[in-house]
Amino acid sequence: METVHVKINGIPVEVPAGSTILQAAKAVQIEIPSLCYLKDINCIGACRICVVEIKGRKGLVAACVYPCEEGMEILTNTPKVRASRKTTIELILSSHHKKCLSCVRGNNCELQKLAFDYGVDEDRFKGEDVVYPVDDASPYIVRDNNKCIQCMRCVAACRLQTVSAIGPIRRGYSVHVGCAFEKSLNESACVGCGQCIVACPVGALNEKSNIDQVWDAISDPRKKVVFFTAPSIRATLGESFGMPIGTNVEGKMIAAIRRLGADGVFNMDVTADLTIMEEANELVERIKGKGVLPMFTSCCPGWIKFCEHNYPEMLPHLSTCKSPQQMFGAVLKSYYCQKNGIEPEDLFVVSVIPCTAKKFEITRTEQNTFDFQDVDVALTTRELSKMIKGAGLKFTELADEDFDDPFGTASGGGAIFGATGGVMEAALRTAAWMLDGEFQKVDFKEVRGTEAIKEATYKVAGVEIRVAVTSGLGNARKLVEQVKSGEKQYHMIEVMACPGGCINGGGQPVQSDSVRNYTDLKSLRAKALYDADKKMKIRKSHENPVMKVLYDEFFDAPGKPRAHKMLHTTYQKRNRF
Repeated sequence: METVHVKINGIPVEVPAGSTILQAAKAVQIEIPSLCYLKDINCIGACRICVVEIKGRKGLVAACVYPCEEGMEILTNTPKVRASRKTTIELILSSHHKKCLSCVRGNNCELQKLAFDYGVDEDRFKGEDVVYPVDDASPYIVRDNNKCIQCMRCVAACRLQTVSAIGPIRRGYSVHVGCAFEKSLNESACVGCGQCIVACPVGALNEKSNIDQVWDAISDPRKKVVFFTAPSIRATLGESFGMPIGTNVEGKMIAAIRRLGADGVFNMDVTADLTIMEEANELVERIKGKGVLPMFTSCCPGWIKFCEHNYPEMLPHLSTCKSPQQMFGAVLKSYYCQKNGIEPEDLFVVSVIPCTAKKFEITRTEQNTFDFQDVDVALTTRELSKMIKGAGLKFTELADEDFDDPFGTASGGGAIFGATGGVMEAALRTAAWMLDGEFQKVDFKEVRGTEAIKEATYKVAGVEIRVAVTSGLGNARKLVEQVKSGEKQYHMIEVMACPGGCINGGGQPVQSDSVRNYTDLKSLRAKALYDADKKMKIRKSHENPVMKVLYDEFFDAPGKPRAHKMLHTTYQKRNRF
């Protein structure tokens, strides 16, 4: 490998040829600040926060885009550099609505941190007081251009997803981020994945909060409030409380929710198992000639909405199974209410999810069992952490507790749903058993990992089952196009809208660029789920005893009329723009 030798603040360093100054500095533990740069997403050198000096050259250069050259001597903290960065921050603040006390990114804002680090005068420059309307029309994302700093990280994230619902409008001082024709996100082809939120360094984008609705329900003596948590929450919630990335906080999470006032805390891994029972059965039926192939997974509402907007001709290929969230809502408002003598309208169901698109999913009328929503509120990981902090709970000091029955026992197959490839692996464990009762394989490692597209072939009961897994909608588009052209042929395809899967969802804790640029968040978070799966006695969804109870007492068998009516759904064509 070809390398170059440079000096950074007098420290010699050897780096691969083509490395940027930003990357070289990190190699000697020097962190150059940035705002617009985000690894693998945005690299445009526009914000000018990362400027540095190079000996013998005039002017400053942007470290995020400037390549290292042999013999180069770089200075990252000279008076000239610091003065430039400070002035740039003050200019950004000149038109920034500084409502830091009430901002959703308070104490976790990259601009706020830089302002503190550089001792800026926030009122040094006074820009034109332009007020933009806040776009809060959608049920999932709120966009406030009054806090936007035009770093374009959200635009780049949306473009990487090949959705491009937002982009820069106008030029110069009038530039702002928005949808075509200044429409709201709700009127665009936005799929609600929320990758724009986790890319944003400030508070210009956030999920639409439903916290107050949950507190009101908890305080209402007529309501019985139950929570259930998605598989990936246990692997990410701890980050909001300063715990290492990838820490499994399942027990503390349960204890915290119970102390918020919940009447029941259930495990969504249970309905991940239920989803697999229905989905694996559907796959087997399609393989036997009773449906179109390939079959795409349907657990991810961002992917579903993307398909409805962009590939309506592929809707028959989507599994008709509801997601685990929607299945749990249906089970709770029917089976659980009947067993416990509760009127469905008196049960307030709260899901805790890694995903902003789930907030849209609960509003889809075709998902309802009755004339009202099966899931009343979908809270993101961030919202749950805010409730825990607001309640004064010392999260890291809580003793571990267990989920409540009858929805506390799940399989390892349900646990890995939050990682890309997890749904496929869980489905294969059960589909293989349905095709061949003697099939013993548990670990399908070929579909694990964060590669863009993974392919595998397994021989089960004399049938070669070809599968593919992808995450990130840009990759999904490539795969769908290959399937449409006939270039690729599969039996089953798993798609997750967010790169890496739910563990990197738009509702997960926001990590600063200083973490995201140098830490493999996706792998660390996913490891917590695979470690949990490996330790479980029950690793296949069909071996979960709760499945036997649900089918014996209520659903009869996978794919049967009652199960199909309550656990399956339909889709609709949507406008492309």
